[in-house]
Amino acid sequence: MRRAAEKMSRKRNPFPGVTKVVDRHGKVRWRFRKKDRADVYLPGPYASAAFRAAYEAAVAGAATPAARSTAAYGSLAWLIETYLTSPRFQNLSETRRKRLRPDLDWLRENAGKLPFNRLATRHVEALMAKKAGPWAANMIKKALSLLFNYAIKNEICDQKHNPATLADRRKVNPDGWHAWTSAEIAQFLAYHGEGTPQRLACLLILNTGAARGDLIRLGWQNVNGGRIRYRRRKSEVIGDYEILPELAAELRHVPPAQMLFLMLNGRPFKPDSFTDWFKRACVAAGLPHCSAHGVRKGQATNIADSGGSEWEVMSFLAHATPHEAATYTKKANRGRLADSGLGRLSGAKAEQKLSNLSNRLDKSKAQGVVAKGEK
Repeated sequence: MRRAAEKMSRKRNPFPGVTKVVDRHGKVRWRFRKKDRADVYLPGPYASAAFRAAYEAAVAGAATPAARSTAAYGSLAWLIETYLTSPRFQNLSETRRKRLRPDLDWLRENAGKLPFNRLATRHVEALMAKKAGPWAANMIKKALSLLFNYAIKNEICDQKHNPATLADRRKVNPDGWHAWTSAEIAQFLAYHGEGTPQRLACLLILNTGAARGDLIRLGWQNVNGGRIRYRRRKSEVIGDYEILPELAAELRHVPPAQMLFLMLNGRPFKPDSFTDWFKRACVAAGLPHCSAHGVRKGQATNIADSGGSEWEVMSFLAHATPHEAATYTKKANRGRLADSGLGRLSGAKAEQKLSNLSNRLDKSKAQGVVAKGEK
């Protein structure tokens, strides 16, 4: 009877391959085993969201042998490895994963042995202080915040709060990359004449607002009915733009059989190689302080300065929300409001002068009348 009950219990197991084990500290853990696969210890309480996500990832990768993790359970390195194998990380765009991975690897190397659920805000700030420069420090804060939120949401090691949220951000240059001026754009286009790939790259950015990762993938497959249409990889937002005359003139130099507009020695660009290539083009044009990203920023600034709304800037940059676009419109609005305010003051002063002049004229008239009466 007992054997039959055990057999029925095994049949009802909703997570085949998972067994309960007690580690040397007396803690209950759940282990997934599969042939030709390293053991995988599943996080969180049994059947929790974190447990299910890790189980699904383990089952999906069961056919591929994996190296056994050397990270201690509950350590920051262990949390990072758990996150890297999770659907949440895998569902990020390729660009986002590549940007995030170096910071996670740095944390694993410099603080991986620490128990993550005992880290406090002071520890987060101490790790930030190890990085050179405010931008790099803020990226570490962001990476830690992401990890803590992941642990909280998935009930990992009973994590209840995010100590990174209270860590002070480092102050960075509010203007960031240099935004190209109209004069700089004209100088670049004058140096790189018609039919050059450098000119085409600049005009593509000016016309579409595409970031480098999207720009290097644009081609004839994105053109239809006199418009360029593409889905931004970072935000998944679709950008849809009319092809302006200057860009249309340059596209005539691109062979119809060439699928991508921009190529390097007959091969597609990679994001970093494009950045370096365009930087050399800027230096050659006498603009060493300029960059490809600055073209994008400069055009967004021009749209805002000409009275464009944050929704228009957002659409040009293919952003998902108007939050970042608002930085351009606010700056432009400040200038317009300042001009308007000064105009009001100028108008008030002019009115005051007219009023004073009118008063003087009135007094002069009155004195003239009195003088006539006396005679």
